[in-house]
Amino acid sequence: MAQITLYDTASHRNVLLEDFDAGGVAVQANQHVILDGEEAIILDPGGHKVYSRVLSATLGLLGRGKLTQIFLSHQDPDIVAAVNGWLMSTDATAHVSSLWTRFVPHFGLDRLVEGRLLPIPDEGKTIRVGKTELVAIPAHFLHSPGNFHLYDPTAKILYSGDLGASLGISYREVSDFDAHLPSMEGFHRRYMASRRAMQAWVRRVRELPIDVLAPQHGALFRGPALIGRFLDWCEQLECGVDLLA
Repeated sequence: MAQITLYDTASHRNVLLEDFDAGGVAVQANQHVILDGEEAIILDPGGHKVYSRVLSATLGLLGRGKLTQIFLSHQDPDIVAAVNGWLMSTDATAHVSSLWTRFVPHFGLDRLVEGRLLPIPDEGKTIRVGKTELVAIPAHFLHSPGNFHLYDPTAKILYSGDLGASLGISYREVSDFDAHLPSMEGFHRRYMASRRAMQAWVRRVRELPIDVLAPQHGALFRGPALIGRFLDWCEQLECGVDLLA
């Protein structure tokens, strides 16, 4: 297990929780915690297998602070399966696409906490944590039809969910884009819906100042050169329905 600080000032901190299921058969997944002042949010907290360890690590980061928000980029079990435990053990509010608010309860959501699962409209919304307004950015069909990424304007980090995911690697940050490409290519060709959806996302995020692009699986991209290479690649990639005969 590892806790990696991606950004740190006196009032704002971004922490990557990595390898909480190291060595297991489940797909590797990163959890992220953003702290601002006395409040915090966790992103895509994961399933039952990692729940107790991720919860313990998160509470340890908070100190006297409080977990107030939970961000769910989409409906997959590696993201939402343990959300009932998070809502029952904290007073946080969870946010997920409006497409999934009636599906997530099938993971065992208790009636006592159903009112704290809030919809994100298709166009996105802001989620306030401390003094920071985080932005839920539409990323529909990449790969879920109701899918969002979260942008932190203070740290200039874009949390990109499954977009940018890499599999079967041991390093934490991409240093050589061409060498890294084989770990991404097959996943993106199969899991992303179409180049049209990719291009719509690229147009949107090119307008943002981004220092770090942090996927939910695998290595992150840091700096304009590597992030630019990734966006250029996404813009041209044939994937999903583009590949149907």
